[in-house]
Amino acid sequence: MKLRSLRSPALAALLAFAAGSVARADEGMWLYSAPPRDQIKKKYGFDLTDAWLDHLRLSSVRFNSGGSGSFVSGDGLVITNHHVGADDLQKLSDEKNNYLRDGFYAKTPADEKKCVDLELNVLQTIEDVTLRVNSAIPVGATGEAAVLARRKITAEIEKESLAKTGLRSDVVTLYQGGAYHLYRFKKYTDIRLVFAPEQGVAFFGGDPDNFEFPRYNLDVCFFRVYENGRPVKTAHYLTWSANGAKEGELSFVSGHPGTTRRLLTVPELEYIRDNQFPYQLALLKRREVLLSNWGNRDAENARRAKDELFGIQNTRKARDGAIAALHDPEFFGAKIAAEAAFKKHLADRADGTDALAAFARIADAQKAIAKIATRQRLLEGLVAFNADSYGLARHLLRAGDERPKPNGERLKEYSDARRESFEQQLFSDKPIYTDLEIVTLADSLTYLVEQLGVGDAVVKAVLAGKSPRARAAELITTTKVRDVAFRKKLYEGGTATVAAAKDPLIEVARAVDTEARALRKTLESADETKQQAQAIIGKARFALQGAGNYPDATFTLRLSYGPVSGYEENGLKIPAHTTYAGLYERSAKQGNKGDFELPARWLQKKSALNLATPFNFVSTADIIGGNSGSPSVNRAGEFIGIIFDGNLASLSGDFGYEDKQARALSVDSAGILEALRKVYEVPALVNELVNGKR
Repeated sequence: MKLRSLRSPALAALLAFAAGSVARADEGMWLYSAPPRDQIKKKYGFDLTDAWLDHLRLSSVRFNSGGSGSFVSGDGLVITNHHVGADDLQKLSDEKNNYLRDGFYAKTPADEKKCVDLELNVLQTIEDVTLRVNSAIPVGATGEAAVLARRKITAEIEKESLAKTGLRSDVVTLYQGGAYHLYRFKKYTDIRLVFAPEQGVAFFGGDPDNFEFPRYNLDVCFFRVYENGRPVKTAHYLTWSANGAKEGELSFVSGHPGTTRRLLTVPELEYIRDNQFPYQLALLKRREVLLSNWGNRDAENARRAKDELFGIQNTRKARDGAIAALHDPEFFGAKIAAEAAFKKHLADRADGTDALAAFARIADAQKAIAKIATRQRLLEGLVAFNADSYGLARHLLRAGDERPKPNGERLKEYSDARRESFEQQLFSDKPIYTDLEIVTLADSLTYLVEQLGVGDAVVKAVLAGKSPRARAAELITTTKVRDVAFRKKLYEGGTATVAAAKDPLIEVARAVDTEARALRKTLESADETKQQAQAIIGKARFALQGAGNYPDATFTLRLSYGPVSGYEENGLKIPAHTTYAGLYERSAKQGNKGDFELPARWLQKKSALNLATPFNFVSTADIIGGNSGSPSVNRAGEFIGIIFDGNLASLSGDFGYEDKQARALSVDSAGILEALRKVYEVPALVNELVNGKR
């Protein structure tokens, strides 16, 4: 579907921002350590106090599986999206219980189901460590030497912080290398499922309605956080608004946007447009066809493939929208013009020479990345080995090699500060299905051959004289890495034990590991060059425009804001809210079939509902993937809704902000209560939300 062109007001703003000016309108995914107090005060007359921000920050939750959420009771109850919780619903399901499709409700605390390997994080503190990180890089160091020095100081800071505070400690790169902040998180790993609706209403409209509006989705899921065997007692949770969102009111979004690319240079954006995104789209569409066909063979296949297929379809549509922005001459032309204008500013300044040279270094580094892109994706990026079993095999191989090294010299995923989270994933007993693993590995090995050719040395080593399908079946059926006890034995035994096991899949990982590591080094060296150059450019921006901008998204906590507001599209006014009446009308118009078929209980309970109840709403808040599950709150800090999507126009948000038609979509808090009360009839859960305790 074609993404609309951005018209002149948005283009002018985009041009100004890209050139380094402060953010406009309601733009921005703001750091909690540098919130937009002045902008909000000036435009809305609202004071962002420290107490207000601290409460919202400590009520916000990061789902390490990829998404956001928030505490909504003092007894550890957390709300997120159904599609964020889908991975856990899938892992808890089996042939007899399909919680992803049919939903779940724990009638008593004893019925709450413990998730297999879910980790939740709550941001506690932020510390600027830029000076310490940069001071550790030897003057003039570039490439691998700089990468190793930065890796060493990062690991040192994280380990030191973990030992001192006991908190998960991550050094986060901001402004593409212009700043480094230490984020400390309270980590929770005992997470239990409380409630999920059926997927038919959580994702009503399916792929056809995805990224569209009006929408009618009950995209919610509730979990409870435990610690030491008991529900967490927290003073910081969001009070539930029974009235929901009001048209025109200022709303705030507190969540963890994953990745944006708004500060990239033109050569970097050209690479994404011409290389990275087209490659990703082709691969996503290939995998979508593969899983769709396999899932259509029988119901159990469909259940096993459902969550991954949903993720692929969602990403594919998002990429389609994002690349459309880069193909829009008006949109991309604004990026080119903005960079040219900024460079002209630099050329007119005596101190602009270094920044101009930095642009050139980024362009050269991007060319170096392009040269290795295909092999790097296949071997280090695991595109050629699309199977959970292979990922486990490589981790066992690399952990054995990395752990004996000094902490600061290891690949970052094996550092001491990340050890607990890494081991939780490595020893997860999540279900891994042999038949599905064979299908996905066979297809990705076929892709390896297609990309590199049958005569390539790596292809020969991996296939060992067999066809991709035969080799995949052999490797998946003979490896032991799906046995948790086996993984623990090898991990604890180290390199010698891993080698002695002679596991066939680990040996394949070993056969490609030397080249894969070399490709990673090349990529990291090029990225280091770009980071150093971006730091210089960032300083030049600050010198010209002053502080007041936000960095690109990094899957860390950010604050966005904007009014609840409808918009105009194709000459039609789109209201800010949808209602339950619209849900039933949409279903009936589509014959209540396929993606528009409502679960049986929703048909039975229609007469009990107040059909005028607000269901979904839109706002101008600046969001991106990763914000899914973020709470929407009002000035009082009350929970008025939960972000679950953006509309089609918002998909350009990866590269720039637009507020004429782009909108963030939320499920209204009033609509959630109406469903819980009258459709699901779960008074205990309703009372906990209304009263803040169970």
